[in-house]
Amino acid sequence: MPFSYHRVRTFAWILIACFVAMAQAITAKAQAGPTPLTDEEKLEQDFTDPLTTLPQVLVRDSYTPSNYGTHLETNEAIIRPIIPRIPPNTLLPFPQLVRPTFALVTVPSSKGGTRTEFGDLAVFDIVVLPWPDRQTTGLLVGIGPTFVFPTATSTSAGQGAWQAGPALGAIYSRIPGLLLGFVLQNPIAFAYTSAKRPRQNTLEFQPILALHLWRQWYLRSAEAEWSMGWHRRSPTMLPLSAGIGRTLVRPGMPPMSLFVTGQWMLYRQFAPRAPQTTINFGITMAFPWLRYY
Repeated sequence: MPFSYHRVRTFAWILIACFVAMAQAITAKAQAGPTPLTDEEKLEQDFTDPLTTLPQVLVRDSYTPSNYGTHLETNEAIIRPIIPRIPPNTLLPFPQLVRPTFALVTVPSSKGGTRTEFGDLAVFDIVVLPWPDRQTTGLLVGIGPTFVFPTATSTSAGQGAWQAGPALGAIYSRIPGLLLGFVLQNPIAFAYTSAKRPRQNTLEFQPILALHLWRQWYLRSAEAEWSMGWHRRSPTMLPLSAGIGRTLVRPGMPPMSLFVTGQWMLYRQFAPRAPQTTINFGITMAFPWLRYY
């Protein structure tokens, strides 16, 4: 049996529970009545939305003081730009979004302690579809390929596999002040840097939420990435994250957003070493004048 049906069933039930919670949040927000988006709310959504056409760069540091399987503290720093291509500067007559993720990770050392290495390079290239109409439905959908390149500078910092697969993103923004969505990816390995590397075929789900609170402050949940391997005894990890963000707009400076979120591993299986609690610190800087270049 290539994978555990129990894990798939558990994963599905958690997905259903999250969608029910999202639906309740949408209903509660809708009862307040529709109001136009303020500039702060629009920025909050653009800084959280993975399908935005606002050019931006995210810099995030994830500090994990407590890990399963080791007493050591770990850390991951990433740089993640969103590079939009707007028609007519695209091959297809649709907006195209390229999102590479450059990672610098701290991993346990064989000599004791930890060391810092470059991780694998992950990239998705999503085309934003013109249907359904976002103006009337509030729904935005994008599809495209996702890739993982084995750029890690040590065997423990990466998966050692060339990978490619499908990616799907969806965003709902019909309720003013509330953004809900997800990015779903499934990179599949087709070549390995070593025959000793474990097989890779992993479903990855990134839930997205931004809820306006007051003035420039908003509730944010976009750092947790759920993963489930399809191969037998592959790791399954379902973390949850939530925190606070604040937008900053100053004359003569690009718009920015600062955020701090906490993350906790809700469920794991076949993952002997995994983060238990994590604190994410991040800053996102936008470059609106580059939108159509």
